[in-house]
Amino acid sequence: MKKMIQVLAVAAVISVGPFALSQSNPQVKVIAYYFHGSFRCVTCINMEKYSREAIEANFKDALDSGKLEFKAVNVENKGNERFVNDYQLYTKSLFLSFVKDGKEIKSKNLDKIWEYSRNKQRFIDYVTGELNEFTKDMR
Repeated sequence: MKKMIQVLAVAAVISVGPFALSQSNPQVKVIAYYFHGSFRCVTCINMEKYSREAIEANFKDALDSGKLEFKAVNVENKGNERFVNDYQLYTKSLFLSFVKDGKEIKSKNLDKIWEYSRNKQRFIDYVTGELNEFTKDMR
């Protein structure tokens, strides 16, 4: 009986998704940053839109709980210049940042967003897959 309970508990944790174990720790979250400048072409606007859409459609519970945030950041606005140095930005970019107790533990540049920028479904699939992969060690 004890073994059965353990198996069911493990199955429950695995089945609830990438943010499961961090649900009880409000100091742990992932921030998806879409970095852009003041000049916004159609492709750049679409990449932000597709990024937001992928996250809102596939990670609603994590967004609602505050375990995941999406932030569009204009790096040309005062106070945001630090992101250019912190992430070595040279163009519009989507970064994932794992934050624990207010400190970034790891980050990842989703550098294929430009490659998929003209194919909405591939873009959304890419962002979803990368976010799932990025958070798998946080379970």
